Amino acid sequence: MASSNGMSNGTQNGRLGPLQHPATKLRNMVESSEGVIVAPGVYDGFSARIALEVGFDCLYMTGAGTCAAKLGQPDLGFATLNDMRENAEIIANLDASIPLIADADTGYGGPNMVARTIAQYHRSNVAGLHIEDQIQTKRCGHLGGKQVVEEEVFVTRITAAVQARKRIGSDMVIIARTDALQTHNFDEAIKRLKAAYAAGADVAFLEGLTSREEARIACQQLAPMPVLLNMVEHGATPSITPQEAQELGFKIIIFPFAAIAPAYEAIKNVFVQLKQTGKTGLDSSFTPKKLFTIVGLKEATAIDVSAGGALYNGV
Repeated sequence: MASSNGMSNGTQNGRLGPLQHPATKLRNMVESSEGVIVAPGVYDGFSARIALEVGFDCLYMTGAGTCAAKLGQPDLGFATLNDMRENAEIIANLDASIPLIADADTGYGGPNMVARTIAQYHRSNVAGLHIEDQIQTKRCGHLGGKQVVEEEVFVTRITAAVQARKRIGSDMVIIARTDALQTHNFDEAIKRLKAAYAAGADVAFLEGLTSREEARIACQQLAPMPVLLNMVEHGATPSITPQEAQELGFKIIIFPFAAIAPAYEAIKNVFVQLKQTGKTGLDSSFTPKKLFTIVGLKEATAIDVSAGGALYNGV
């Protein structure tokens, strides 16, 4: 779909032109016949900065990581729309040229709340989001005991999202996620995703796939709808690489724990050493300047200089 907010980069009369909305860029990436989109999971501005430094073309804001990092809580529905939107806005605007896909849980209520979620995520520069069919008091897709709403309720959520996107002239990519594989069966999950596609969803997200063969069949049965693979290490789904995901038929692969799992190990090791020895043992190369460089020191200095300032001389 063409967006009233979709704009191209460029210069006019020596002035920078408006940036293309990241939703338009993500939509073009999804519709392209080129490879699989790889999006590492980030949970705050710092982890996002690292992913940008490495050079990823797309990022994914993990809901579980947001709950853990922002609230210090498990992924059991603690996070509100405001919690998630605020975190997504920070991440999405660090580099608006790199699209962000963000978890939007159940849409946070009925059709009006789903519409509000779409509008707020769009204004926050989020490129795509996924809405699921769990009950409001949801939980991580790789925990047991999940419950899902009736298919009609799920389709209503997707319909509300699609209509809201149209009203505001957005290109936001709407990803329909179902957890019905665990609560019902494979056929029911496929049925729900096909209904979501008919309602206007752009991408399918079948949570908790248990084998490569199951993944392959899902992509075949859902075609021509693009399919997203949630690669949660040591969860329900076997380890699948981006190349394997592409061969199986997936268009997007996300790695929600790619940042938060190693962060836990590294931080805990330093804290244990500090408690036991009184020293952190940090590498001498990690200076304050290095930290600030990672999070935009050069860019901030350049803006100040270009405006005629000299606040950061000698930094």
